[in-house]
Amino acid sequence: MTKGLLIRGGRIIDPSQKIDGTGSLLIREGKIVWQAQGEFFPPGWENYNVLLVNGLVVCPGFIDFHCHLREPGFVAKETIATGIQAASKGGFTTICCMPNTDPPMDSEETIKYVKSKADKEKGVVVLPIGCVTVGRKGKTLVDMKALAKAGVAGFSDDGEPVKTAALMKEALVQSRELGLPVIDHCEEPVGGAPEGEERIVARDIKLAEKTGGWVHIAHVSTAGAVQSIRKAKAKGIKVTAEVTPHHLTLTKDAVKKYGTLAKVNPPLRTKRDVQALIQGLKEGVIDIIATDHAPHTAADKQGDFASAAAGISGFETALSSLMGLVHSGALTMNEVIACLTIKPAQILGKQLGSLAVGMTADITVFDPDKEWTVNVKKFASKGKNTPLAGSVQRGKVLVTISAGEHFVWGG
Repeated sequence: MTKGLLIRGGRIIDPSQKIDGTGSLLIREGKIVWQAQGEFFPPGWENYNVLLVNGLVVCPGFIDFHCHLREPGFVAKETIATGIQAASKGGFTTICCMPNTDPPMDSEETIKYVKSKADKEKGVVVLPIGCVTVGRKGKTLVDMKALAKAGVAGFSDDGEPVKTAALMKEALVQSRELGLPVIDHCEEPVGGAPEGEERIVARDIKLAEKTGGWVHIAHVSTAGAVQSIRKAKAKGIKVTAEVTPHHLTLTKDAVKKYGTLAKVNPPLRTKRDVQALIQGLKEGVIDIIATDHAPHTAADKQGDFASAAAGISGFETALSSLMGLVHSGALTMNEVIACLTIKPAQILGKQLGSLAVGMTADITVFDPDKEWTVNVKKFASKGKNTPLAGSVQRGKVLVTISAGEHFVWGG
């Protein structure tokens, strides 16, 4: 974009710079080259393309540390292309995709395949997560150094926890050397009881303390897990954690109403758990918000509850779900945006999540008050599986800018 784009008059919220106020940004050649608060404009601004955003929020592009693009292998559920389109519609400019594909992402070849496919699409940077064990079978560690060299953002056997303490310990030792997290799905394979999550969290924290390795707790869902992470951080143990929009906003009562559309792993919990998750996020005990976008076919969600697939297609409703917490006063706008931008950028160790001059122009523009009805037929994702179908939401992404190229989604 050689002419440049002036984003004028929005509410600029950038937690990385502690900015929250009306202002403008100038983008040129994919970078942010100027910014100012108030009614100031760069010299010669009349010569630039202008995007008027009065009344809208302008913030760094969202970063999702945990999603499923399904490809290779499960292209009926999602492809890299459709997942990228859905992520962009949701305001995400960088996403990390989980390795439970077919074949699993346990080799340099598969990592390179995913990166190559993603690089051909526009709008979102895709960072693969590599497996912890070969084939995600929980028996033998992958060549973590080779996968790190191939460009993975971390390691996970997502869908299941790392099966044994011995394997987890060895993985954490290597994570310390590589500076990459082991992202664990802390849920015992059978039952989904809160105690099962809390036992695996406690195991992982103990091993991280012993090894000095970095464990990242995926999709925290229980009050007990939050408390364990709180104590671990107080002791200086290297543990980070995420929570999903659905675990922040829905309880297990949603299952009674929506059936299999509300089936997720780990399961939705109680109101007390939800309150603990929100408080943990406010305190920084839980570091980030991640969607765990899990698209499925309609057939996957049919049949009895026990056999139905678990997961919610979450890219395109993430913002509005979180804005519900802002509108209710449970979280502030700045807290939500920080957990979607600079905080995941810090976990990734990348120059992202900021609107500072010189940064890549990854920007999300949204209307915090826009009401819209969730019509899954209009989803870019192949996955139409959400309990929010037909609901009226408040808060909508209107423009996503990725490396200076902007995509307008409208109202």
